[in-house]
Amino acid sequence: MRRSLAIVVASLFLVAACQDREVPKAQPAAAPEYRLNATIKDIMDAFVDPSADYIWDAVSTTVTAKGSVEKYPQTDEEWKELRRRAIQIMEGANLLLMPGRRVANPGEASDPRIELPPDRIEALINQDRANFTKLAHDLYDSMVPVLQAIEAKDKHKLLDAGDGIDRACENCHTKYWYPPRQ
Repeated sequence: MRRSLAIVVASLFLVAACQDREVPKAQPAAAPEYRLNATIKDIMDAFVDPSADYIWDAVSTTVTAKGSVEKYPQTDEEWKELRRRAIQIMEGANLLLMPGRRVANPGEASDPRIELPPDRIEALINQDRANFTKLAHDLYDSMVPVLQAIEAKDKHKLLDAGDGIDRACENCHTKYWYPPRQ
């Protein structure tokens, strides 16, 4: 009898415990932490291209009939601006990788002599996402020597580091942007 009573009491506790619990309801999907507006072309036009041009143009030698003129950063503010531009390229490379980022706005035209149509570029990227990610990381990594040159305020290293930026850009453009050579 005691055993039966213990089983009944345990069963009552089990039933009571199950009744107090609600079945968990599916939670609505959380809103994304970021909003995509700019396209890859927008990021390239707004951050990457002008910043790369600024870095490439920071050191030069111009030879004229009167001699040569060297251009390079000379003030702390000029070096600071170079650092800002390097950071823009690095973070631009990260922005290129955000899921859902479009190559261009719908209907945006391109010059077929120098680049594929945006929908074709996007298809190539989507078919080869791992390589696109690697190439964006290469762009980011190309800025490490630039930042080192800026930190050292070394115009020669800055000039040399520009080649790495160009190589990273061309590797991606050759793979996804440029039309096949005929």
